[in-house]
Amino acid sequence: MDLITTTDALAAACTRLAAHPFVTVDTEFLRETTYYPKLCLIQMAGPDPADAYLIDPLAEGISLDPFMALMADGNVVKVFHSARQDLEIVWNLGGLVPAPLFDTQIAAMVCGYGDSVSYEQLVNDLAKARVDKSSRFTDWSRRPLTDAQLTYALSDVTHLVKVYEALIAQLKKNGRLEWLSEEMSVLTSPETYQADPDNAWRRLAGRLRKSKEVAVLMEVAAWREREAQNRDVPRGRILKDDALIDVAVSAPRSVEALGRLRSIPNGFERSRTGADIIEAVERGLTRDPATVPMPERSRGRGAAGAVVELLKVLLKAVAEQEGVAPKIIATVEELEAIAESDAADVPSLHGWRRTLFGEKALALKNGQLGLAMERGRVVLRDLARAEVA
Repeated sequence: MDLITTTDALAAACTRLAAHPFVTVDTEFLRETTYYPKLCLIQMAGPDPADAYLIDPLAEGISLDPFMALMADGNVVKVFHSARQDLEIVWNLGGLVPAPLFDTQIAAMVCGYGDSVSYEQLVNDLAKARVDKSSRFTDWSRRPLTDAQLTYALSDVTHLVKVYEALIAQLKKNGRLEWLSEEMSVLTSPETYQADPDNAWRRLAGRLRKSKEVAVLMEVAAWREREAQNRDVPRGRILKDDALIDVAVSAPRSVEALGRLRSIPNGFERSRTGADIIEAVERGLTRDPATVPMPERSRGRGAAGAVVELLKVLLKAVAEQEGVAPKIIATVEELEAIAESDAADVPSLHGWRRTLFGEKALALKNGQLGLAMERGRVVLRDLARAEVA
């Protein structure tokens, strides 16, 4: 089993694959020591068993332009499983997001396989095959790769062919192919993969309560994100999350005050990095508190909390009845929003989700729908129709 190591060979493989209506794609990468994932291997396959390829992006002199051209080919569906990280890699390297796109994990959720179904389960159920897991912890950056490692890597896309064919047939049969369009639009949006340093604070803001703290966090988190990007190292190599929170809460205005924080490594405050942090703190303290966007708190309290719990039961009942994973219909945050307002602007009150679940959620909330137990299952009762009768 050979790796493609030249641009000419890659171009020839991509030309063959471009003749098919779809191509399955997977990547192997490392990101333990870098900010951006390091691409180590590309796997692709078409419906013809002869068209299965392994590409070595680390080979000297190879250009990935033919691969990027295939990813941009609007006539070929690109099939991934749990595509987010693979798409991020393509975006970082080529500045494009593969389209049209099909994610078998999301499709499986629409087909009733539960939340975040594994590739192994789908291969077992739909391709009637088993995945050899012996090479899953391989260091894909090391060369040469063994035959066992290459066989494992290629199976990720060859089995995916049958998984895709089974899922697409099921979606067409159930009339649910259009249900995927909204999810795919999120995955194919460049904004999904643009790591804006100015938004880095949002992941940690829920741990803070004061606008001054959030303001400092916004500046320090943005500084850390830019440093990590520029150095291509993980965020934690610059400053740990706990240290970031300590700085936001304490707002040290001198390197001496910074050095007194327990989460700051010894001597850290005397480095250029320490001075940069103090400057970021000062920028945060000069922000107008009225303009600081505070994170939303959980809505699920009091009476609204009881409504949310009822909506969770309804969601599970509808998901079981329709054969769809609950996660793709509505999130807990959406249920909390619906509990507060009938006009909540959430996905579950739009499109097919509203038809499937949203209308029932509003009816339950407004006393027009009831939940009952029947033979060990939750069933829905139309209370409005019962009152008329």
